[in-house]
Amino acid sequence: MTIFRAARPRVLLTALAAGTLLLTAACNDTVTTAQDKASGPTAPAAGSPTATPTPTARPKGEADPALKAFYGQQITWADCPADPKAEKAKIDTSGMRCGRLHVPLDYANPATDAIDLALVKYAAADQGKRIGSLMVNPGGPGASGVEMVKYGAKDFAGTLHDRFDVIGFDPRGTGDSSPVVCYDDKQLDAANQEDAPDDPAERKAAHVKQSTDHAAACQAKSGRLLPFVGTRNTARDLDVLRAAVGDQRLNYLGISYGTYLGALYAEEFPQNTGRLVLDGAVDPAQDNLDHGVDQQVGFEKSFERFAADCVDNHPDECPLGTDRTKAAKKAADFLDGLHDHPLTTKDGRKLGRDMAWTGVISLLYGDEKTSWQYLRASLGWAMKRDKGDYLMAFADDYNGRDQDGHYSPMDEANSAISCADAARPAPTPEHARQAVERLRTEAPLLSKGVTVDDYAEPGCAYWPFKTQEKPHTIRAEGAAPILVVGTTGDPATPYSSAEKLAKGFAKATLLTRVGEGHGAFGKGSACTDLAMAAYLTDGTMPAEGTRCG
Repeated sequence: MTIFRAARPRVLLTALAAGTLLLTAACNDTVTTAQDKASGPTAPAAGSPTATPTPTARPKGEADPALKAFYGQQITWADCPADPKAEKAKIDTSGMRCGRLHVPLDYANPATDAIDLALVKYAAADQGKRIGSLMVNPGGPGASGVEMVKYGAKDFAGTLHDRFDVIGFDPRGTGDSSPVVCYDDKQLDAANQEDAPDDPAERKAAHVKQSTDHAAACQAKSGRLLPFVGTRNTARDLDVLRAAVGDQRLNYLGISYGTYLGALYAEEFPQNTGRLVLDGAVDPAQDNLDHGVDQQVGFEKSFERFAADCVDNHPDECPLGTDRTKAAKKAADFLDGLHDHPLTTKDGRKLGRDMAWTGVISLLYGDEKTSWQYLRASLGWAMKRDKGDYLMAFADDYNGRDQDGHYSPMDEANSAISCADAARPAPTPEHARQAVERLRTEAPLLSKGVTVDDYAEPGCAYWPFKTQEKPHTIRAEGAAPILVVGTTGDPATPYSSAEKLAKGFAKATLLTRVGEGHGAFGKGSACTDLAMAAYLTDGTMPAEGTRCG
């Protein structure tokens, strides 16, 4: 999800090369918001990397006198601004209220500068049985929690909305919370339509130039923010939000990258954890390169299962032939062929290889009941009718581009937060070789043309700030029991990550959803939905080993 993707397909291999994680839920709609206009200290120029500031040894949270005003603030809730996007989609947001949370830009120096975070509250339907607030994060990094609540209110209907004020927030650097901005819409369109070169040497040169340009562009427009957008700072924002709404303990639902945020919160503030549900889990101890390879293998397997299902169960609408063993390769060969023979969409843009693969990957985030149907139709229109508009539309959705050509800040926030969280060191030659061998063996369709050189340099090598964060197991000693949810066919955060996250915690239970797609919440499994709701509302943890269809 970065503009400096350097290898094919655009959505995957560059995320590995850049040292970022591909965790954004593709179903999230995003909207463009105004660039942060606040003034503040100027960060060092790109090309002069500095260490990202880390909090001092002063007390955390409410114990810090310098933070008393932030923790004691009263949020002013008011009618939300008009939202043409919601109105167009006939989404009723009249029962929601919006507000702002004031937080320090730098927690080590809270008096120097501050930013405001965008909030939305979907007040509990049964105020007599209300038990507090439920904070939510949809993933990314870079996705909007405000939009998760506004456009996904139906997913909270019933027990959760009855008992909780559901509160969505845009994390710092995202959405309407001082977003990281690097490019304008036309620049993003041009970058997204450019296929990475096939030649390894040309690809490396392009990657270096794009990465350098990207860092300089972000530094020029958002340099003030870049050192402070890491997830550990967002976890501290989350604790300020908990106190500001009057909750003694945090109740939280985090999906995908949101599980990392929740885990860091439990590590930072174990005494303040209430009931945390972490769905579509990230393993915080895993090396980013290894995680990226696991992720790419996961998407390949999902793609193969989709292709086999297309041939076996939907022959009348499947464009992939009649041989299930060759169906995935047939689709991949077509998508790869768009590098030399792109399709022109109705708006005049070109659907090349990388954008087409992006559209496919976007749909593999969904489940087999709905998203696979859209993927069959999209491939059919492209392969049989030479029409790439549907694949382009799903690629746009993934990239945060709306129908008017405006981009949300999600993509740019993703790279900034990822580099603030985990700037992968250069792998050893042996590590890089093992990664490439595994990709060629287990993900040959998605790793065609990959070389060791694609992974030889450190992740975020050209980023102006160097994080002090390192992958590590999060124990969260002293925290309340945590519910971790994993889906067996999850391509973006493989099931093994959920197993490892749950095992790492001092107190956690793993709930398993057997099925396809990224995450379990809102995927239509009554079993998993009821189990998550029971824990959040009543503290009833599912039995160890529970598996849901």
